[in-house]
Amino acid sequence: PLAKVGGKGLFVKEIEEALLDGRIDLAVHSMKDMPAEIPAGLCISAVPEREQPQDALVTRTGGGLDSLPQGARIGTSSLRRSAQLLHRRPDVEICGLRGNLDTRLAKLETEKLDAIVLAAAGLKRLGYEDRINAILDEETMLPAVGQGALCIESREADPRIQPLMEELNDAPTRTVVLAERAFLHRLEGGCQVPIAGHGHLEGDQLTLTGLVAGLDGKTMIKERLTGSSEAPETLGIRLADSLLERGAKTLLEELQTDE
Repeated sequence: PLAKVGGKGLFVKEIEEALLDGRIDLAVHSMKDMPAEIPAGLCISAVPEREQPQDALVTRTGGGLDSLPQGARIGTSSLRRSAQLLHRRPDVEICGLRGNLDTRLAKLETEKLDAIVLAAAGLKRLGYEDRINAILDEETMLPAVGQGALCIESREADPRIQPLMEELNDAPTRTVVLAERAFLHRLEGGCQVPIAGHGHLEGDQLTLTGLVAGLDGKTMIKERLTGSSEAPETLGIRLADSLLERGAKTLLEELQTDE
């Protein structure tokens, strides 16, 4: 499991080291792979317009989640996805699934899985949109923080790079992602716990939904808050604090104890 081999930082550490020592000037990451803490001297210099943030279901039979047979085998190594799947369908069997997109799609057949769950954004970006059998709505599967968004990282106050990044930045996407990341940071969440957070911007109003779940999906603490888009990070922190007060703190402590 990813949580056992370094968590989210595993994907970005070497690239960030190259940024810090000047071997590269820009790094492009999937935002959902970015740890809550950015190393000193680096910054998120641009967040381009977001692709579809929801999760997608790819099945062998072509149906959606409710059409899967009793005891269906669903492939995912995401604790966030597995907890929400088990909350909706306690009967299913969650099977670990790793590898790049081609490998995961192939395992649908080779591992005799009934379905796999993947980010819709990745399938669309790599030309596999036709493999999507169902988009999982946010009531069923709240996306990961930053899912569908890219992160362009650079050195702070780099006079040559920063002006260029303004052309790539999408202000509405950045606002929503900042709220989501502040929510995650407040919860001190990584890959080891099922945490989800996703926001929507309408005019100057930002609505943020967050959840913390138990590994078996039986316990799920979920809430939605709306506030001003002028203070996205404040909204993320408020939402996290509310979940912590409602029992997420105990749940997170239990999950960390089990590691």
